[in-house]
Amino acid sequence: MTRKFTKEELLAKANKPSADAMKLHGFYRGKMQTVPRCHIRSYSDFSSYYSPGVAAPCRAIEEDESRVNEFTGRWNTIAVVSDGTRVLGLGDIGPKAGYPVMEGKAMLFKHLGGVDAVPICLGTKDADEIIQAVKWLQPSFAAINLEDISSPKCFRILDELRAEAEIPIFHDDQQGTATVILSGLINALKIVGKDMDKVHIVLNGAGAANVACARLMFSMGADPETTMVVDSKGILHPGRTDIEQEKELYAHKWNLCRSTNAERRTGDLGEALKGADVLISLARSGPDVISQREVAGMSSDAICFVCANPIPEIWPWEAKEAGARIVATGRSDFPNQVNNSTVFPALFRGVLDVQATTITDEMCLAAAQALAEYAEERGINDEYISPTMEEPEAFIREAVAVGLKAQEQGVAASMVTQDQLLAAARHMIDGSRKSHDALVNAGVIQPAPDLE
Repeated sequence: MTRKFTKEELLAKANKPSADAMKLHGFYRGKMQTVPRCHIRSYSDFSSYYSPGVAAPCRAIEEDESRVNEFTGRWNTIAVVSDGTRVLGLGDIGPKAGYPVMEGKAMLFKHLGGVDAVPICLGTKDADEIIQAVKWLQPSFAAINLEDISSPKCFRILDELRAEAEIPIFHDDQQGTATVILSGLINALKIVGKDMDKVHIVLNGAGAANVACARLMFSMGADPETTMVVDSKGILHPGRTDIEQEKELYAHKWNLCRSTNAERRTGDLGEALKGADVLISLARSGPDVISQREVAGMSSDAICFVCANPIPEIWPWEAKEAGARIVATGRSDFPNQVNNSTVFPALFRGVLDVQATTITDEMCLAAAQALAEYAEERGINDEYISPTMEEPEAFIREAVAVGLKAQEQGVAASMVTQDQLLAAARHMIDGSRKSHDALVNAGVIQPAPDLE
């Protein structure tokens, strides 16, 4: 029989990753390094890999720039770009303080998706300068992952870059979060026996993540009329003159005011949650941001996604005590992690393997469905609604689904079969893990210190 932990033990477990992080970051002095892709047999190879031989591929690319991905590693290299204005639950901490997160993101890209990612932390908060900086980076990267950029400017940055850039632009806090939330919600609803188009959904937080969640959920059949969105001032509705007066700046939020909440209900989160089937909270870091009283007002078999980082808005055990049946967070140390880490590495794997020119909402939906289907095949239950980072096969399946969808939509420069996509994804993802293990075994990467 599994021992039930006390609240004190659960809190201690929840706080341990932060203490461990300080030891590990200081020990390794960073999480990423650069290693050669090619075999260096002897120093004479440098005459081919570098001068004078390198001039030949340079001239070939000059004549036909599309060959850059044939002769360089650009095809598998992306940038993780941030200005450090909305880092995890820490807020505007700046580009240097945000660097550990971007470096961690690059590590996940490599280990989980076989994608070479470079952290780029910009010394500007200006939207126009960020847009221009990304455009300037395009010759060096096959795609860009925007990260931890504050709202509302993140919407404009993504929209303009998607329209004007030559390479795929992805904002993980929008598309990545929405994709993994949707994958978990699909299966959570199956477990409790409720339909996507009939449930009453409450989105707590009206920033980048929940705006994208709403868009993808509505594409999957969720009803805007039975959906409510709550920001720091209460439920969104057409009478919110504070938002209407700023509708040019907060266009996405104003659209939600007009398209959701058919009852025109007003009030706070507690009012919105009365009778609600689903809570998706992407608000400020907790705990105690959401009360047990508010969760208790939800319907039977309630589903709660409390995904603020680094601490969920309410501890999972408290939400369950209040009556929630399924509780998910963004953390790997609790059951039901619905975190972007199961989306962006595989999604970019699929994008890169077909040389997609953009990342569409339909590609995100394909990723969500692939994740949900994989978990369902494995056997979903109250504490397993979406795959974890420890299931590489889920990443491979997701990458293939994204690549196929890109080809179906006509946004792929390379046309390959499903079997070819499967083999390519497996080679890159398995190869990344094997190369890590080889470096550890060779003593190049030092074993992690004892954290007890």
